[in-house]
Amino acid sequence: MKTSLAIPVTKTQSSRLSQTDFSNLVFGKTISDHMFVADYKNGEWTDLRIEPYAPLDLSPSNATLHYGQSIFEGLKAYRNDAGEILVFRADANWKRMNESAERMCMPSLPEEVFMDGLTQLVELDKDWVPSAKGASLYIRPFMFAMDEYIGVKPSDTYKFIIFTCPVGNYYSKPVSVKVETKFTRANEGGTGAAKTAGNYAASLYPALQAQKAGYDQLLWTDGKSHSKIEESGTMNVMFKINGKIITAPIDGGTILKGITRNSVIQLANDWNEELEERFLTVTELKEALEAGTLEEAFGTGTAATIAHIFKINIDGTDYILPEKSENAFSHRVLAALDGIKYGTEADPHEWIIKI
Repeated sequence: MKTSLAIPVTKTQSSRLSQTDFSNLVFGKTISDHMFVADYKNGEWTDLRIEPYAPLDLSPSNATLHYGQSIFEGLKAYRNDAGEILVFRADANWKRMNESAERMCMPSLPEEVFMDGLTQLVELDKDWVPSAKGASLYIRPFMFAMDEYIGVKPSDTYKFIIFTCPVGNYYSKPVSVKVETKFTRANEGGTGAAKTAGNYAASLYPALQAQKAGYDQLLWTDGKSHSKIEESGTMNVMFKINGKIITAPIDGGTILKGITRNSVIQLANDWNEELEERFLTVTELKEALEAGTLEEAFGTGTAATIAHIFKINIDGTDYILPEKSENAFSHRVLAALDGIKYGTEADPHEWIIKI
């Protein structure tokens, strides 16, 4: 990909690459050598640079620490058989980040700042992109307030950073989930559709209780009645009942506009699969489980890609899903997405950016 911005680079003097065990990558624990940084001051993004990954110098009165103006994205880069680096749908992440920024009273990012910063950073740290099957380079762009001011108002200054980390699979096996009908992730009129840090902070306690009870994740329900399935903790969720794929709509403002979700829907349409974007009620889900008509349940997300769900708990009862055939939709769509991401299959929707 051609870039238009000349971004100054300060290279690290002590690379950690040779000390990294790429055969034993714990998701999010190993950070690559460099980061892209830009500062927002006086109404514009300035001082774009790439520098060694290092701790930040923050004031105790930093506005983010007190009032939570923080947004982020997540995407991945892959290495194909020819050794080339492929980034999946970065333009969609840029657009979604600006939607989050608008909701959180933060400045928008020009496309060239986001895309050029990302591509030049990945190019510099390309040796950090794993080559093993299922592994990738996770890319984390994020923005946060920088005002040194104790007062409830939008900040006037911000910092935008991108760093990367080599990762393996987020989930190494099918997951178990519990339908949450007490705690709430998001309500209409809230920030549920924004990828903001506070949404995740609010989810930690109920998710921890579910994990203590033996479940990997929650299935969140709507905040008003707790009768409709919305999404899971780290991913959107889809169900296949009687041959029809059902996934919650994103136009109500309570659900994240998942890029993997959108990609799966596009492939389902390409394959003429029957799909409905509507809320599945907890009652419908329970009835389908008891009747044996729930064929598949799976999460979709950048970290998880496609996470197969094998157990669902509703009101204290565990339901085990049937074994899926090799031709199951979730298997086929995972293989198709991996083929596009690793460059072994055609990319008809031009989702890939080659570094």
